[in-house]
Amino acid sequence: MSIIRYSCLLAAGLGLAVAVCLPAARAETVKVGVVLPLSGGAADVGQTEVRALKLYYKQHKAELGDNDIVLIERDSKEPSGATAMTLTRELVVQDKVDLLLGYQFSPDAIASAKVATQAKKPMILVNAQSSYLTTLSPYIVRLSTTIWQISYPAGRYAYEKLGCKSLIVGYSDFAPGRDVLAAVKAGYEKAGGNLMDAVPMGGPAQVPDYTPFLQRIANEHPKCMFVFTPAGNFNPPLARTYSDLRMKQSGIRFLGTGDVSDDTTLQQLGDNAVGWITVGHYTADLDTPANQQFVAAWRKEYGNDVPPDFFAVQAYDAMAAVFHIVKTLNGHIDADKAIASLRGWRHDSPRGPIMIDPETRDIVQNIYVQEIVKRDGKLAIKILDTIPAVKDPCKALKAPACAK
Repeated sequence: MSIIRYSCLLAAGLGLAVAVCLPAARAETVKVGVVLPLSGGAADVGQTEVRALKLYYKQHKAELGDNDIVLIERDSKEPSGATAMTLTRELVVQDKVDLLLGYQFSPDAIASAKVATQAKKPMILVNAQSSYLTTLSPYIVRLSTTIWQISYPAGRYAYEKLGCKSLIVGYSDFAPGRDVLAAVKAGYEKAGGNLMDAVPMGGPAQVPDYTPFLQRIANEHPKCMFVFTPAGNFNPPLARTYSDLRMKQSGIRFLGTGDVSDDTTLQQLGDNAVGWITVGHYTADLDTPANQQFVAAWRKEYGNDVPPDFFAVQAYDAMAAVFHIVKTLNGHIDADKAIASLRGWRHDSPRGPIMIDPETRDIVQNIYVQEIVKRDGKLAIKILDTIPAVKDPCKALKAPACAK
């Protein structure tokens, strides 16, 4: 959408003052189609991400000059992919959006990738984490993380640094969970270990009863268990079951992706989670100037009840990428030029320095080894170690999971 503005100058000639009005550069309104779960089981996460998009816009709107950005929100509801694909098609055909953004679950991104390719629309992933997603379309760029980016180094770290000489993986049984299993297994075996077992623990549509899954792990009594959930409301029942089965007391060390220590549900895990080790790419407790500013701005805008989490920072950075495109192209969105502008793009994120890999269009970022601790009467995250500038190992290793 273009708005033509005029610049008027006062010209003097033949003793007369004449106003001469010439058309100035066109102001563009860039339409961004946002596909996220705004109702259903993942509604809290989707709404957090929308809040982050709007916070970045509010803070940085002046950088757009005469141009502007409008968000057109659509509710993907459930993670089957079918709804997301339908909404993506509607955004492209009916709303004529310039950019696509969102896609909470990998099935949503998988189903919508063809639409983005056919319509030549840049598609910025706010969360979907299956490693091979960026291979499905030349117009996909990921601002979240890949499962391999977290889980492969976590597998190596578990064996090399944490002394996990026996390990069982428990995972939510959908594409990202199966990626977790493959990645942890590859990293663990690269370090010299042999995975003891793998336990699928229900799907992403509803929170399962974790009792039979954790009981199976407890019966095998590994040194460590490594767990992946879709985060959010999946985590408190997991922690309760771990506590009820007295797994900590029996000497089974809890490891997991940063999903299980998500900032928004951290306080609901209880004291039995103290000592859990997670590996992730963001925590609100990260002690850097950029993150302190982000957390302060978030609390000022949305209150102190719920801190920003990794979902929030992913969306916040996704909006930064949209701003970069709009500013670079002065609001005139061409898909190929938009993607080219993001190849090699660097940004000082609240999570640390990030870059878009010019070859894979995946994010390059720090990965943090984190421990849940008790601080001032509340659960908190302590950074134990930083693995800097991690690329997606799945593609670097040419793993089968990325050859799709």
